[in-house]
Amino acid sequence: MSQQNAASRKRAIALHAVIVPLALIWVFPIWMMVVFATRPDSAIFSPKVLLTPGNRFWENFNLLQDDLNFTRTLFVSVVVAVVYTVLSMILTSMAGWALARYKFHGRIAVVGIILGTMTLPYFVVVIPQFILVARDFGLSNTWVALIVPPLFNSLGVLFMRQAFSMMPAELFDAARIDGVSEWKIFLHVGLPLARPMLAALAIILFLASWNNYLWPLLIANDTSMMTAPVALGSLFGLVDVSWGGIMVGAVLMTAPMLAVFVFLQRFFMAGITAGAVK
Repeated sequence: MSQQNAASRKRAIALHAVIVPLALIWVFPIWMMVVFATRPDSAIFSPKVLLTPGNRFWENFNLLQDDLNFTRTLFVSVVVAVVYTVLSMILTSMAGWALARYKFHGRIAVVGIILGTMTLPYFVVVIPQFILVARDFGLSNTWVALIVPPLFNSLGVLFMRQAFSMMPAELFDAARIDGVSEWKIFLHVGLPLARPMLAALAIILFLASWNNYLWPLLIANDTSMMTAPVALGSLFGLVDVSWGGIMVGAVLMTAPMLAVFVFLQRFFMAGITAGAVK
């Protein structure tokens, strides 16, 4: 038994010896981003590497605010990401439920079409989508244009279809025998059982919306409707650029993503590994 413990300890030490340096390599750029956010531009471009934070965070933030009204862009990004995540989770859950629990003609074809959409590059559909939304519907620089067109998420539909497919059919049959409506079975039986998968899907959808750059860049050219990634990108190429302000913006954009993952990581790991063992 002691030999097994010693072997397990050696494997753990070897594993940590590999993982810790890799983790430090991943964390180092994030740390330097935080350091640069608290330093003047002269320190950012100094040949001397500075590893400790300074005291210019709020000065850099004020410069960024003067250039972009960055608090407004953060507000737009938060609203778009939260509303998009909630609506997309509702739609993908309902679509996944229908594909998993109901048998109808053409179901296999629908799944095949959804799989096919995942193979299409986004650049193939973004121009027709832009023409439809901006020219035909006249919805440029609106909340609807920012949120609604990207709502369909093929990965989310297939993810929830798999989640509902793993649930025992007898459970839902028993609820039907008791006279429970299909809508209540979905809301009060299916969704609670899929809570870990929903948490994982929420993280994926939130990050996808939060980091989305191309579509908000095309559909919202009004400064009052710019999202944070588009606003930060607009600073590059200017003659007088506050690089410390850009680093502050990058820190403020990274913080919500880390917070969402930290608070939901337990559910995220449970949802991702739910299908590993049946």
